Amino acid sequence: MIRSFVLAGFITVIAGIAHAEEPIVGNWKTAAGDTAVIASCGGSYCVTLKTGKYAGRKIGTLAGTGGSYAGEITDPAAEKTYSGSGKISGNSLRMQGCVMKILCKSQTWTRL
Repeated sequence: MIRSFVLAGFITVIAGIAHAEEPIVGNWKTAAGDTAVIASCGGSYCVTLKTGKYAGRKIGTLAGTGGSYAGEITDPAAEKTYSGSGKISGNSLRMQGCVMKILCKSQTWTRL
């Protein structure tokens, strides 16, 4: 009987590890103070503003694993899309958007 409980516990732990979400998934406070939601979508991660002037607008798509992500980021005010990246460090997400990989702007978001 004890063996059954140990085996069931082991299977539960392995299943939890296999289904663990990437650290980018969740709610983030942007540099402007808005809330952005990052969620899985079609094999990558969609970035959608939840609050603020542009609430409901998708502002990015990133792909990657292990805390480093790359894709596209849109500036909702200018309605321009840039090559982008995100890097997780603790509860911070450093977002960067670049034009031709030369002119870049970055900002740090905080996990909510």
